[in-house]
Amino acid sequence: MKQCMHVDALPHPEPGPLTETCPECLADGTHPVQLRLCLTCGHVGCCDSSPGRHATEHHNTSGHPVMRTFEPGESWRWCFVDHVLA
Repeated sequence: MKQCMHVDALPHPEPGPLTETCPECLADGTHPVQLRLCLTCGHVGCCDSSPGRHATEHHNTSGHPVMRTFEPGESWRWCFVDHVLA
């Protein structure tokens, strides 16, 4: 089973200010399906089921490897580099 080597080195950022939604979706006038939190910088973006796929776009532009769900009651993390739940 493939494991993520990125999680142990991650900081524990707090979400940025005004993070009740994806700021890119807000600017675009679209609605996110679910939210994700970047574990490197605290950026909040929408999931791949959302029209903008802004969490993935954030990874692609920043190179930040791991995000976690930003949904209440959920705690999973995804590593974009290793393509595994971390």
